[in-house]
Amino acid sequence: MYSYLLIFVMAAVTIMIRFLPFVVFRKKVPDFIMYLGRSLPYCAMAMLVVYCLRNCNVSSLSGFLPELMAVVTVIFSYKWKHNTALSIVISTLIYMLLVQLVFV
Repeated sequence: MYSYLLIFVMAAVTIMIRFLPFVVFRKKVPDFIMYLGRSLPYCAMAMLVVYCLRNCNVSSLSGFLPELMAVVTVIFSYKWKHNTALSIVISTLIYMLLVQLVFV
């Protein structure tokens, strides 16, 4: 019974989170909310990049170059194809090849 209640509460909270903005902003969405919708995805991506590169060892080339090459690969492949998934896959492959084969 406890599991069913837990699943029901999680489903209700998820539904409420999904539909509450449509109920609250039924007529006109405030400019501040529109600004947040435009700027927060970029802020989240910048935070993820900082989080991923936080343990980067800049004192040696083997600790810094694979991460740098992966970041550069993401930037150029996204500018080239405008495909996020492709950029992630290509940069992950480049990073893993550099880490596993070149900088052992």
